Amino acid sequence: MKIYQNNGNALKIIKENPFKLESEIQSVFEANLESIMDLELVKSEFTIKNKRIDTLSYDPSSKAFIIIEYKRNKNVSVVDQGFTYLSLMLENKADFIVEYNETLNGNLQRNDIDWSQTRVIFVSTSFTENQKTATNFKDIAIELWEVKRYENGLVSINEIKKSKSAESIKPITAANTDLQRVTREIKVYTEDEHLINKTDEIKELYETFRDAILNLADDIELEPKLDYIAFKKGSNIVDICVQRKGLKLWINLRKDKLDDPKHLMRDVSSIGHWGNGDYEIVVKNTDNIEYILSLIKQAL
Repeated sequence: MKIYQNNGNALKIIKENPFKLESEIQSVFEANLESIMDLELVKSEFTIKNKRIDTLSYDPSSKAFIIIEYKRNKNVSVVDQGFTYLSLMLENKADFIVEYNETLNGNLQRNDIDWSQTRVIFVSTSFTENQKTATNFKDIAIELWEVKRYENGLVSINEIKKSKSAESIKPITAANTDLQRVTREIKVYTEDEHLINKTDEIKELYETFRDAILNLADDIELEPKLDYIAFKKGSNIVDICVQRKGLKLWINLRKDKLDDPKHLMRDVSSIGHWGNGDYEIVVKNTDNIEYILSLIKQAL
């Protein structure tokens, strides 16, 4: 991808200033982890059982630990290494909790963590087609992110998305007991799973809201979680739980930050709820969809 600077309709190409060391990439990500991935930095260079993890992070939205590895070697099998780290975490859960509590002065308990949402992220200046193909499974807990540095301090970061036709990895792992155990405990949720046993009317209602939300901006992404489907632009904008008789939406704004003249949203800042933000609404039809979309836009 070429990047240009526009000076009075005269385009000047911005030259790449490549990262020379993995540590340079690591420094950029760890210093900006919240803005890039919406994650908390737990520990840099975390060592456990003689294995070193480049960056240990925590996803407060999913309540899960995320391992980040930085690669310049294109010959590495990211799938093999990814499953090694996932297995390492599942076998040593207490060590990760202790590290979080000691480093961040937290009070996490084992039951506070959703271990099924654990994942490994590989960050590199580029990935081979073989590496991209090897991770193109809808239910693999491994992500690839490409990063490039340019002159004038510009940096581009791009998550490599799975194709919509991506298949399940489970048939491939069926013959390997260790891989089976990882795929059995770690779950990558899909949109279809949230629609199982829902009526056609509810499915249509969800699809109407989904398409309308995605159309609010070009780069809004859909990310299914355990209890809801998140719509993100960097961080979560709105979360939707598909219920039997309607949809429950949470707008990711703190209390007193939403302008809601019709007072349709419920303040849930002081009670437990699944989604992000302090505003909740249950919808059973599209009567107020344009107004609700105007509220969601405030979280963009």
